[in-house]
Parts: sequence; structure tokens; C-alpha cells
Amino acid sequence: MTEDEARERILSAAEELYYRKGYAAVGMDELRSAAGVSLRRLYALFPAKTDIVAAVLARKHVEWESGLAGAVTDAGDDPRTRLLAVYGYLEDWFCADDFRGCAFINAFGELGGTNPEVAGIVRAHKASFQEYMAGLVAATGAPAALAAQLSILAEGAQSTAAISSDPAVAVQAREAAEVLIDAAFARP
Repeated sequence: MTEDEARERILSAAEELYYRKGYAAVGMDELRSAAGVSLRRLYALFPAKTDIVAAVLARKHVEWESGLAGAVTDAGDDPRTRLLAVYGYLEDWFCADDFRGCAFINAFGELGGTNPEVAGIVRAHKASFQEYMAGLVAATGAPAALAAQLSILAEGAQSTAAISSDPAVAVQAREAAEVLIDAAFARP
């Protein structure tokens, strides 16, 4: 097994285990076993658990950005429709059989208070989403404040859907987003 193959096996196993069981609940031995690599190889590639968590979150960030951008692109050229596509993307995600909330919110909840590196990664991811929303809002010509409002709505939907196991939360968030968008254009 090459170094790249071992790294991929470790990260795939870590991503699945952390998302299903939690970051703190998964030890290095369990991860080693699930990945099918020796403990020595695991530590050679990732000297600390934080290194693995950071790499998993980097993968999740790319996955999130790619999926979200794809949904927005697929929505067409209308700026308002593109903004609302964010909530369609959330609904599809919330309907997935393995949905257990946002990996970043989960990581922050478990590790953010004691691990500044993980907290920084989560903050950067969330800031990136807010910047993306700001770009979508700017394309509509709506006031910039709408981006923060819509971002908070999406973040709240993620937490609520994870806790309630109800994908309809995304529909409710989309309906609230429509109200906010309409109100933003009605302002003098």
C-alpha cells in the first residue's frame, strides 16, 4: 500500500467514524483497525489526532463548497433562484440516510473549547460560507445585511435538522429566506 493509499484509507475511515460516532469517541486504535493500517503507519502519516481531524475537515470543506456551488449553478441564472437553491441543497443533504448534522458544528461542539486549531478551522469554514452568501446576495442587488441573515438561517436549519431528524426544516428555512429576500427589496 502506497503512502497516498494509506492516507486515503485513514481519512475515509476517520470521516465515517467521526461523523457517525463523534470525534472524541473514536480512538486511534479503532481508526487504525477501520482503515486497515498499522498504528505505526497511522502515526507516521498523522502524528496527532488533531492532524487527522484537520485533514477530515479540509475534505468536508471541499465537499461542502463543491456541492453547494453545484446546486447554485444548477439553479440557473436568476440571482434570487440561486440564493434559494442553498436551501434546496440543505434539504437534499438533510434527507440523506447518514445525515447527522454539520461536521463543523459537531467538531466545534466537541473540540472547539479545548482545541484552538479545530476552532480556527471551523471558524474559517463558516466565514467562507458567509462570504459565498454575500456574493450571492450582491448578485441580487439586495442590501449586504441580507447575507448574514440568510447565513444564520441556513446554519440554524443545519442544527435544527440534526436535532429533530426532520428534513422539512430546510423547506421552512427556504420559506423564511423568501420572506427575508422580499423584505430586503421592499425597504426604501
